[in-house]
Amino acid sequence: MTVTLADVAARARVSPATVSRVLNGNYPVAASTRARVLRAVDELDYVLNGPASSLAAATSDLVGVLVNDIADPFFGIMASAAQGAIGESATGRGGGGKLAVVCNTGGSPERELTYLTLLQRQRAAAVILMGGSLEDPDHLAATAGKLAKLTEAGTRIVLCGRPPAPGDTGAAALVFGNRAGARQLTEHLLGLGHRRIGYVAGPADRTTTRHRLEGHREALAAAGVAEGPTVHGPYDRRSGHGAVAELLARDPDLTAVVAANDTVALGVCAALRERGLSVPGDVSVAGFDDLPFSVDAVPALTTVRLPLHGAGARAGRLAVGTEEPPAGGEETVPGELVVRASTGAPRE
Repeated sequence: MTVTLADVAARARVSPATVSRVLNGNYPVAASTRARVLRAVDELDYVLNGPASSLAAATSDLVGVLVNDIADPFFGIMASAAQGAIGESATGRGGGGKLAVVCNTGGSPERELTYLTLLQRQRAAAVILMGGSLEDPDHLAATAGKLAKLTEAGTRIVLCGRPPAPGDTGAAALVFGNRAGARQLTEHLLGLGHRRIGYVAGPADRTTTRHRLEGHREALAAAGVAEGPTVHGPYDRRSGHGAVAELLARDPDLTAVVAANDTVALGVCAALRERGLSVPGDVSVAGFDDLPFSVDAVPALTTVRLPLHGAGARAGRLAVGTEEPPAGGEETVPGELVVRASTGAPRE
């Protein structure tokens, strides 16, 4: 026999409306009453009818988490933390929690828009967009339009590691301090005595790429040091490995290479070793993000640590409304310079 909401109300000695409020979490209920309702839910093994409740509510129990590549530890760490925080919002078998669905865009702007459309159709409770944004005016305008429609329908929008674009009104944004972190990293190399520094950047049309490259250039300009060669490519090992040949062709006397992220830095290190060059004896190498493998690389990578897990967890809490949005809707999450064995003074 199917257990109904009325059965739960009778067991808990409250009205059906009070049971609904507890399970949907959309109205304040006394703690003692809430505990009584949840106890009745568990005793009767009641399960909230999701489709039926979503018809009565403005949004469903779905939270969409958009990432470029879930296999990339940068996104995997954040998405996992967000999903964990979203899961913690559940009130038991009766419902009231949210279902996190990870949407892998593969870096495709078209796929990103498609997922936003699908989440709009599902009346998602929240959408979290992770990582840098594509800097294309048409795509930014299309994305802003999609997010505006979602917001109007009651969907919470959270940006994690993604700066707001014009038109991203109403979004809660946790923005990584990419520019400041990159500047610190280059200042570290300059402080060691490096003056010929190459740079392996990410895709030229991404906000993360631009901000990290700007920080690097700001440090060079402040020190009066000429900019070395820059090569753009994907945020993967192959990009770093392939960039070394071009960097050294353009400046054979490079003493340091800054990589777009730690994965790219591993490719740089491998290519240098294949050429008979030691790290950091001949060329110092630095990465960014402090991904889990960075400390175990040989040599361990100097990098900028981003609080990926913490930011992802906060994004999850913002999505389900268990954490207040930052003042003004936006907060910069700073990185931390981590100096390890892959950087040293240039050889005399």
